[in-house]
Amino acid sequence: MKRKAVDSKESPNVKRQKEPVPDYCDVEPRKDDSGALLWPAPPKAMEDARNFLRECAASQQKVLIAPDKDADGLDAGVIIHRALTMLGASPSSLDVHLIKKGNTVHDREEREAMKAKNPKYIILVDQGSRPAPPVVDNPEVKTLIIDHHLSDEFPKEAMVVSACHYPPVATSSLLTYEICKTLHPIVASNCGHLCAMGTHGDLGNTLKWDPPFPDMTEVFKTHTKKAINDAVALLNAPRRTAKYDVITAWEALLAANSPKDVLKNPRLLSARAEINEEVERQTHTAPKFSKDGKIAVFRIHSAAQAGHLKSLKLEIVLVANTGYIPNMVNFSCRIARCARGRDPPVNIIESLKAVAALDETDLVQRLGESFARGHKEASGGIIPSKEFEELMTLMKVGEKPDPPPDREGKKTTKAKVVGKSPQKNTLGNYFKKT
Repeated sequence: MKRKAVDSKESPNVKRQKEPVPDYCDVEPRKDDSGALLWPAPPKAMEDARNFLRECAASQQKVLIAPDKDADGLDAGVIIHRALTMLGASPSSLDVHLIKKGNTVHDREEREAMKAKNPKYIILVDQGSRPAPPVVDNPEVKTLIIDHHLSDEFPKEAMVVSACHYPPVATSSLLTYEICKTLHPIVASNCGHLCAMGTHGDLGNTLKWDPPFPDMTEVFKTHTKKAINDAVALLNAPRRTAKYDVITAWEALLAANSPKDVLKNPRLLSARAEINEEVERQTHTAPKFSKDGKIAVFRIHSAAQAGHLKSLKLEIVLVANTGYIPNMVNFSCRIARCARGRDPPVNIIESLKAVAALDETDLVQRLGESFARGHKEASGGIIPSKEFEELMTLMKVGEKPDPPPDREGKKTTKAKVVGKSPQKNTLGNYFKKT
C-alpha cells in the first residue's frame, strides 16, 4: 500500500529546509569594457608591483618587509621574501619590521624605527591603507603597499595594489601570491601552501576555492587541510599572548618548508596552549544586546570562546577587550553567522560609523583614524575607554527593546533572542587583536 504524500500546507510540523549560506566566491567579479576579468586587483597596479619587486631584487639594496602580525600578513610577507630571493636578492639585503603591540604602521614610533633601519625600499603588506604622510620621512625611500582593507586613501608617495574593490576580495596573501607567481617558475609550487594558510587565516577553513580564486588542488594534495589550518592557529597565537612575540611566528614561517614544519615549533605550541587556557577561562562570557537587537556585545579581558547566537534581528557580534592596552579598548566585529547572506548585506563599517554619527559633539573626531577600519564584513578598532563607553551608550547596549505593538488586541509575546543554533561562532574567531 502506497503512503499518502504529506501536504506541507496541512502539516505545520514539517521543517523548512534552510537556505544555504552563500560561499565567499559566490559573487560576480568585476570586468572591464572588453569583458576581461578584473581580479584580484587592477592589472596595471599588479604589473607595477611586479616591476617594483624586480627592481628591489636587482638593486641588492636594503628591502624592508613590514607585514601585519596575523597569519594572512605573515604568509604574504614570506611569499615576498621568497620571491625576491628567487629573483636574485641576497637574503642579507632583506629585513623585516613587525609593529609593536597596540601600534599601527603610521605611528611616529614605527615610522622612526623603520627609517632607522635605513632601507632603500619598504613593502607594507596587509596594512597601511589609510590617508597618511609618506611611510618614512625620506624621499629617497620607495614604498609599495599590498593590501585588501577597505580604503580609497593611502599614504603619500606610495605605490598601491589594493584588492578591496574587486570581489570576491582577495586576502593579502592571495593577492601577493597572484602578483608573485609569474615572477619565477617555482613561486607557485613553493608558495602555494603559504597562500592557502594566509587565506584560511582570514576567510576560515570552510572556504571553497572556486573561481576566480586559483585552483589549489595540488596544494591540498601535498599538504592536508588539517595541517594548514592547525598551522594557522599556531601562527596567530604569539600575537595574542602577553609576550606578543610575533617575531617567533615570522621566523618559524620563514624557516618552514611546509605547514607540518610550523607544527613542530615549541614556542608556537606553548603560545597556543596559553591561548587555549585563556579561552577556557573566558568561555562563559555572556553578551549584552543593543536596544534594536542588531549588535551583540561581549566584554572580555582577553581572547575567549563564546556560545552560539541566533536571532532574526542580530547582525553583528562585537567583542571588546579592556585588558589588552591600558586605558584603551581593543574591539573587533564580525557578521553573525545567522546574518550572512542577508539582502541588503550587513556592512559593519557603515553600521559603526552610523552609530558614532548619532553623537552631537565631537565623538567622531575623538575616535580617530583607528576606528571602523578593515572590511565591510570584519572591522573594529583601538579607541580610548571613555569613547568606547560613549559608543555603547549610543548603541543603547543593555536596554530592553520596545515591546511590539498589539495587533487586534492580541497579547504580544517576547521574542526569544538567544538560543542554540548549528553555527560555530566563537570569540576566538571574532576577536583579532590589532
